[in-house]
Amino acid sequence: MPVSLSYPGVYVEEVSSGVRTITGVATSITAFVGRALRGPTDEDGPVVVNSYADFERVFGGLWVLSPMTYAVRDFFLNGGSQAIIVRLFKQQGTDATHAVVKLDPEGGGTKYALTARHPGRWGNRLRARVDWDTRDTADTKLFNLYVRDDLTGVVEEFRNVSVALDSPRRVDMVLKNESALVKGDPVVAATKRPDDHPAPLAGEDAWKDNATATNTKVATADEVAHDGAIPKLAEYTAAGKRGIRALDHADLFNLLCVPPYELDPDGGTAGKVEPGVLTAAAAYCEERRAVLIVDPVWTKKDDAVTGAGNFTSSVGTNSKNAALFFPRLKQANPLRDNQLEAFAPCGAVAGVIARTDAQRGVWKAPAGLDAALVGVPAFEVPLTDAENGQLNPLGVNCLRTLPAAGQVVWGSRTMQGNDKLASDWKYLPVRRTALFIEESLYRGTQWVVFEPNDEPLWAQIRLNVGAFMHDLFRQGAFQGQTPKDAYLVKCDRETTTQNHVNSGIVNIVVGFAPLKPAEFVVIKLQQLAGQVAA
Repeated sequence: MPVSLSYPGVYVEEVSSGVRTITGVATSITAFVGRALRGPTDEDGPVVVNSYADFERVFGGLWVLSPMTYAVRDFFLNGGSQAIIVRLFKQQGTDATHAVVKLDPEGGGTKYALTARHPGRWGNRLRARVDWDTRDTADTKLFNLYVRDDLTGVVEEFRNVSVALDSPRRVDMVLKNESALVKGDPVVAATKRPDDHPAPLAGEDAWKDNATATNTKVATADEVAHDGAIPKLAEYTAAGKRGIRALDHADLFNLLCVPPYELDPDGGTAGKVEPGVLTAAAAYCEERRAVLIVDPVWTKKDDAVTGAGNFTSSVGTNSKNAALFFPRLKQANPLRDNQLEAFAPCGAVAGVIARTDAQRGVWKAPAGLDAALVGVPAFEVPLTDAENGQLNPLGVNCLRTLPAAGQVVWGSRTMQGNDKLASDWKYLPVRRTALFIEESLYRGTQWVVFEPNDEPLWAQIRLNVGAFMHDLFRQGAFQGQTPKDAYLVKCDRETTTQNHVNSGIVNIVVGFAPLKPAEFVVIKLQQLAGQVAA
């Protein structure tokens, strides 16, 4: 009882209604893992971007050495709204990874150095300027620092920073917490403030090379950073929260794209993702209740028919949480004079899935005439109805060119969609609906933990889970004309026995009648003219 009854009178108590609303989780947050021109790496953790402009700002946009950058572009172009980027970087031999900018110290001594915050050749275009026009010109430890990225024109200003160990504006700590471009050498007792750069001559730009040395940049060959080697299996499956598992830092993602290692217009094997990477990615998706979108490992229809007979050996997985789309996209490459090249379809397909989820719901198959691919003029392999009929029963989702509709997604099966497997998770929308319900209930029933395990708790569970399922029923997520036909929620003495109660277990049984896509539409035509009247 919240209030002690001590005096005669009226007491008011607020009583909980017992309603704890379960909110459906997002369904189309897409994670991309691969190389990028710049930006935080998997050591720093994943980065959320909400538009392609965000991606360009943080990761540098399109890069001819990274198919992932094109996939991210296609994702947002086709309706995606939120992506999570994991940038992989692999050092090549003994090449420098981070660019260095050295600042001349006042009165000689060791130069104070700034290091690019993230690896890559982009850091070679960093410049810095120093002036002593501070709040206390008598303080010989105080200075103003300006850092410019010549590639983007972004300038960061850090005023009244210091090389004093006890300063609240100690330069290395300020850069660590505030700069997106550089890190500073650790300040020690012997560190002196950098020289004051003179003002530029009349009519000259302070950030350009000119007669008066007004800025500093990388000068020696061993300090020039490189873009590194192509990350492969070891980098994608690295121990700890690295590689694909850097997504452990992400609260939620629903789709995972692992584009090829490099652009491969001729369809060779060099740029293809190793089966071991896709095996690890699919296993991780099952762990995180996400779906892996697999790019085609074949460039011919006949190879696809042969390879789809055993996904595990040819692709690396036949997971119920994976779906493969064929063929590759033919698109203009703006970095190669708009020449048509073959690109992985994962980003565009993920965008179509996100668009379909927003318009119709996760239970609607992301395929059909409405599932048009934007920015895709053609496919690498044009498919006919007969060829589509060979691939669809094997669990390969085809991308087709149809009159009037253009380029569309024309399949919605998981990699267990082979008719011979007779899997419960044959269809992608059924699998994704189940994952959506699982994740929503997992997050929405955390309050149950440590509650008294008896009928009042079970009644609350039935009320709250039932309300969530009924809301989905009203949106058209399930089969059936009535709630009884569409779903069930059971939590009582039958599901949770006394032995379960003694073990601290409460069992909740949730069932639903999924909507399955109409893959085959059969029209039966019969003549009525000329029939004899009765």
